[in-house]
Amino acid sequence: MGDGGGQDEEAREMRTCVSKQARPRGSRRERKDRREQLHAMGGSENGETPRRVCVSGGTGFIGKEVVKELLRNGCQVCVLTREAEKAKKALQDEEVRVAIPAQWKEAICSCDAVINLAGEPVASRWSEHIKAEIMDSRVNATRSIVEAINGCPDGKRPSTLVSASAVGYYGTSDTATFDEKSPPGNDYLAQVCQAWEKEAQKVDPKTRLAIVRIGVTLERDGGALGRMLPAFQMFAGGPVGSGKQWFSWIHREDLVRLLVEASRNEKYQGIYNGTAPNPVKMEDTCEAIARNMGRSSWLPVPSVVLQAVLGEGAATVLEGQQVLPSRTLEAGFDFKYKTIFDAMAAILKKDTTQAVK
Repeated sequence: MGDGGGQDEEAREMRTCVSKQARPRGSRRERKDRREQLHAMGGSENGETPRRVCVSGGTGFIGKEVVKELLRNGCQVCVLTREAEKAKKALQDEEVRVAIPAQWKEAICSCDAVINLAGEPVASRWSEHIKAEIMDSRVNATRSIVEAINGCPDGKRPSTLVSASAVGYYGTSDTATFDEKSPPGNDYLAQVCQAWEKEAQKVDPKTRLAIVRIGVTLERDGGALGRMLPAFQMFAGGPVGSGKQWFSWIHREDLVRLLVEASRNEKYQGIYNGTAPNPVKMEDTCEAIARNMGRSSWLPVPSVVLQAVLGEGAATVLEGQQVLPSRTLEAGFDFKYKTIFDAMAAILKKDTTQAVK
């Protein structure tokens, strides 16, 4: 291609909700005031109309931060939910629209991109009922979203669908290394991920699809780390199970940035691993937690204890896989937190400050 084509590609890659140099990062009131000013001027600060993004799972551990990041970027956000009042209470932000299933198609047909994060948590005691919920919540929500996208009239169809999956797609192994080209596993979570992705792949070819296989997402207010911290705070933390299982992780801030980037950057198409570039063993994760909290990590949590509490669900922490984000790095994504020690230092800095005092 000639220079003109290259310039067009560069322009597309630089396009975002508003210009990066002018992202509104103030209080909710300040963001609203700025949004009203931009609306009066007929667009965003760089002359573009603010992008409209629908988010499913927008009140969850990851989704709520995706919503905040989109708002900071100047986007108009609509959360797709099954319980409107519960979602409004969780979000507590009047800038965010909420749509119940009967309104999903209308909302989706008026947006530019959809970020699909819906799904029942997997870190629980698995009964046959819970296993069905884990599968159905992902497959059915994705199916509904894809059907809504495919049913939009030409000219109103979202240009992009970013759909979550998980590194459970690859199954578990103590020795193998997986990247986006690796084949699927055959255990229960691998089957869930395959069915989940299959529904996303039914989206109209005119809609760009990016599937992000998410690793163990770290922040102190939820997820795996939120469940591990109380033990360390009681000086009772240590490796979970043998400690030798692989732990493919990502700091939530990096994951949120990746999901938002995939929603706006046309370079992202296909499968991407949402994991940091340096997976570690579980014992290294516990050591990083302990070091940053001024605690010891000598007392392991026996496998039998987790199995008693979580049943089959214990597999989510007792077994792991070494996953590399090869295509994510090739796309140019710059991880802020590349090592587990950097991530834990940032997450647990309050504990470190208190320990120094």
